[in-house]
This record gives sequence, structure tokens and C-alpha cells, in this order.
Amino acid sequence: MNHKPKRPRKLLLHRREIGKFAGKASERRLPLVPLRMYFRRGEAKIELAIARASRFTTMREDLKKADAQRDIRRAMSGHEGLSA
Repeated sequence: MNHKPKRPRKLLLHRREIGKFAGKASERRLPLVPLRMYFRRGEAKIELAIARASRFTTMREDLKKADAQRDIRRAMSGHEGLSA
């Protein structure tokens, strides 16, 4: 009951760093991602980075779709051979 857990907090950065992060994040629509959080002298410190969407997940989805299509084709060709 001593503080609000969701209260707004100050971002203690140099003006140049704030400009760099804000510019890239808004210009390219890239998210700011916390990399590491640690405590020092009673203060919480966070390392931030500008992230870029991973294409690995889309590649994985494409591979799953290709495998499913291949299995469907094999199943269809196998059924036609058995009925004839």
C-alpha cells in the first residue's frame, strides 16, 4: 500500500538517447524491448533495445504449410493408386 505498481515512471536517459530510441521506434514502427533488468543501489536499471520482427517464425509457418500440402498430395496420390 505504499505505492501504485502501475504508476508512470521516469525514463532516465540523455536527451540524445531518448531521441534516438523515439525516432527509430516511431519512424520504422519498431518496438522497444527490455533486454536485461538489474538492481543497483536500490534502483532498478533496464537495458533497452530496438527490436526487429523475426522472420524465423514466418519461415517456420511456411515450412509447416508446405509439409501439410506435401502430405495431402501424397495421401491423394496413394488413394488413387489403390482404387484403380
